[in-house]
Amino acid sequence: MTLTKRDLVIRISEESGLVQAQVFEVVQKTLDYIAEALAKGDKVELRNFGVFDVKIRKARVGRNPNRPETDVPIPPRATVKFKAGKEMRAQVLKLTPANAGK
Repeated sequence: MTLTKRDLVIRISEESGLVQAQVFEVVQKTLDYIAEALAKGDKVELRNFGVFDVKIRKARVGRNPNRPETDVPIPPRATVKFKAGKEMRAQVLKLTPANAGK
């Protein structure tokens, strides 16, 4: 199952009693501000949720599987990394199957 922005808006609206249009505006503004900060290279830290950070991936040489004899240079690029917070990590770890690692 996938949780969409629309799903968030509906759940928050039902739980808070606010109009869906108001909730949508707040959720969208929140996401816009996060994206804006990341686009400036800033780190976004949401306590008990996680940290979004911009990292620069190094240039590297790739291979075309259809023509492995040809090297394909891949330039350096910025990418967004997410590190889950302590509480989220603990909740997600509960999904680990009981016989994992055996």
